[in-house]
Amino acid sequence: MEKPAICLYRIALLLFFSFVFNETVFSQVTLVPYGSSWKYLDNGTNQGTAWQGTSFNDASWASGNAELGYGDGDEATIVSYGGNASTKYITTYFRKTITIADPTVYSSFTLNVERDDGCIVYINGTEITPRESNMPASAITYTTPAVAAIEDAVVSYTIPNTSFVAGNNVIAIEVHQANVTSSDISFNAQLIGNDLFTASLTRGPYLQMGSQTAITIRWRTSTSSNSRVEIGTSFGTYTTVFSDASSVTEHIIRVTGLTADTKYWYRIGNSSNMGASDPDKFFTTVPPANTTRKVRIVAFGDCGRGNTTYQDQNLANYISYLSTNNIDAPDAWLLLGDNAYSTGSDAEYTNNFFGIYGNNILKNHKLYSAPGNHDYANNTANKASRTMPYYSNFTTPQNAECGGIASNKPNYYSYDIGNIHFLSLDSWGTESDASHMGLAISAIKTWVTSDLAANTKKWVIAYWHHGGYTKGSHDSDGESELVNIRQNFATFLESKGVDMIICGHSHVYERSYLLHNFTGAWNTFNAATHAVSTSSANYASSSTCPYVYNTTATNHGTVYLTAGSTGASTGSTFANFGGYAFPYSVNDGGVFYFEVDDNRLDAKMLRRNGTVFDNFTIIKDVNKTNSQTVTVGTPVTMKASWPGNYSWSTAATTRSITVTPSAPGTTNYTVTDNFGCITDQFSITASAILPVSLVDYNAILKGGKVDLNWTTSSENNSKYFTVERTQNQASFETVGRIKAAGQSISDKHYALTDFHPQTGVSYYRLSQTDVDGKTVFYDLKKIINNMPVFTARQLTGENGILVLQINSPKTDRVKIRVFDLSGKEIWKEDLIINAGAIQKAIILRRGAYVWEVRNSQGEMVSKIGILK
Repeated sequence: MEKPAICLYRIALLLFFSFVFNETVFSQVTLVPYGSSWKYLDNGTNQGTAWQGTSFNDASWASGNAELGYGDGDEATIVSYGGNASTKYITTYFRKTITIADPTVYSSFTLNVERDDGCIVYINGTEITPRESNMPASAITYTTPAVAAIEDAVVSYTIPNTSFVAGNNVIAIEVHQANVTSSDISFNAQLIGNDLFTASLTRGPYLQMGSQTAITIRWRTSTSSNSRVEIGTSFGTYTTVFSDASSVTEHIIRVTGLTADTKYWYRIGNSSNMGASDPDKFFTTVPPANTTRKVRIVAFGDCGRGNTTYQDQNLANYISYLSTNNIDAPDAWLLLGDNAYSTGSDAEYTNNFFGIYGNNILKNHKLYSAPGNHDYANNTANKASRTMPYYSNFTTPQNAECGGIASNKPNYYSYDIGNIHFLSLDSWGTESDASHMGLAISAIKTWVTSDLAANTKKWVIAYWHHGGYTKGSHDSDGESELVNIRQNFATFLESKGVDMIICGHSHVYERSYLLHNFTGAWNTFNAATHAVSTSSANYASSSTCPYVYNTTATNHGTVYLTAGSTGASTGSTFANFGGYAFPYSVNDGGVFYFEVDDNRLDAKMLRRNGTVFDNFTIIKDVNKTNSQTVTVGTPVTMKASWPGNYSWSTAATTRSITVTPSAPGTTNYTVTDNFGCITDQFSITASAILPVSLVDYNAILKGGKVDLNWTTSSENNSKYFTVERTQNQASFETVGRIKAAGQSISDKHYALTDFHPQTGVSYYRLSQTDVDGKTVFYDLKKIINNMPVFTARQLTGENGILVLQINSPKTDRVKIRVFDLSGKEIWKEDLIINAGAIQKAIILRRGAYVWEVRNSQGEMVSKIGILK
């Protein structure tokens, strides 16, 4: 029997279990996954019976990851057969110690052993019965051959929960060859726990609408019951309960009141039975915008293609990447559409999506989906419909539950993760006005305009299904819908400052240069006109520098990607695939993964064969010029504007350095990256006497606002003072500026108030600027704001769009009203908002207005707003 046949056998077995046992094979708790590390002994000795028990010391045994064996070429660990190929060892021994906190929470266990040729299994020293059929029924010794030669077949055992104990347990397995001249041996194993609740579980759990303070957990059962979720910050300890008394088979529980950037474990069930504790059932809440850690994102394109080989290989490679890099789960999992082929039916979702990912990453990856044409049954008649299984399978944050502006549409929405703003869009559906993404004027464009006008995050990433640029399984020159998207929507997003656009549809990987305003046919690309940069941006040398630009809402350039090969790759490609604007392309399966660390984005294509095909880097807001004036003897700290590698003019290699001027004068410092792609410059002027003598500087939180005051005893040519605010001590925003006295030899008192302080920890920095432009910085003042307050403020008034940010200490009903200057009410709306900050965009004519926001307690904020 050949290996391809074994693969088909596994697929058939998987499908058989899915139909006969309500797919519980996908939703049980995996205690020992395939590919785990095992201790093994391969020296051909007689180990008797002692090796089977819990007291045996296997410290001298070797260890390695399964599959263990020899002769087939697919082994992760090669074991020995002895020195003579004609008289190979009959028996090889394998042991693994596992910890089970409480075996009684499981109704039984399932052990699947892949063996070539036969095996005997012991749990805590006792052989599992009945014995597998390829071993003799008589007594077994280390020279007993298996009954017949079998190629990697899987034998399954059902084990009672009484076979295990609370604490450490030993699984001991001896694998026997059928004869001493056998060409190969193989071993792999998987242990699954079956709990009483899981017997009715047919789908899930899976995670939706993750935010800083909430997440939605979904699952499906074969019979109706109420719903219960238990969570806690320690595995096995679930201190908080969320429940719904409704009897349903489609369970949807919104978990709220969580802490940002915190890992929680959970379990699901009902009031009668809870699922067993599972270390893989966890989630981490979304980090705040000022997070100082990396934010990690993965995108799967066309993953429901039904090609199990591609899906399995990409999944295995991706999970291996996470393990190798000590990542338990990324902060978001993006679906690029065509999540179930070919008609997006519920059965296809069961087999091609939930069946593939249900027992692994769906349990702990926060999922944000976009639809493709196959999710619409690949039928143009369905474009206006939202009744396909896609829309009942996924819960999307259409009401701004996770940031952004509410779209009130299940097919497109926005959300925030750290300092990234995401747009998940629909490139196939049409709206009630018959408009769609490919038109010059559309409902989706109107919403995107409002949403991005309100955005304050550094990075903007958009994704949808149909890309405007591809020569893979689709041709963006020959398909009108792709041409229209390229000409009417992709460059529209460029004008809004979108950094990266990720699409699927075409079953290949393609990556562009940093492009600008390329709307023509594939072969009309002109690098001088259409590329902001033609660097590969893989950041490996001075000739492959990253894409560098400033954060603006204008055309700084955009990177375009096709990443539609998670479920398959195309058999052929169109002419010029991998050419012109998209030189970094491959016709093979993979997933797209990227990380954002403050102002740096690093991305890569994880190819299914375990290699990284493509990688690139974008770094924003660098090449800074800084000047500062201090008194002689005052330490000054200078910090490079990017995360990465550093080479200072002082020979230092750290991100920040501190110098202390010892004499009056100006000294210039520079810091570059390792390849000379980025340079920051600092000019430090030391003065014997500062132009301003600062007596004191204070910041006080009072009544939901921060009062700042300072006093000078003398001033010489001082122009103004500036107060700035930061939460990460890296990027500052201006709170206010006050004119200085200019010339003074008496005490001068200054005050400024931050009426809308940020929640959590903030730092306020005071600086003074001379008439000649030199600036002196003073100490940071720390403020901890945990006070629940109701506030509202105008974020912007550009393009006739009034964008308000409303902060509420709790879920509440607010009333928003807008008046013209004569007092006439011209707009109003009642909103239910969650605790925290939300943005609301209101489209008006350009002009001056008075807006007010009032909560249910009667608290009101009213301001005059100017719309340009």
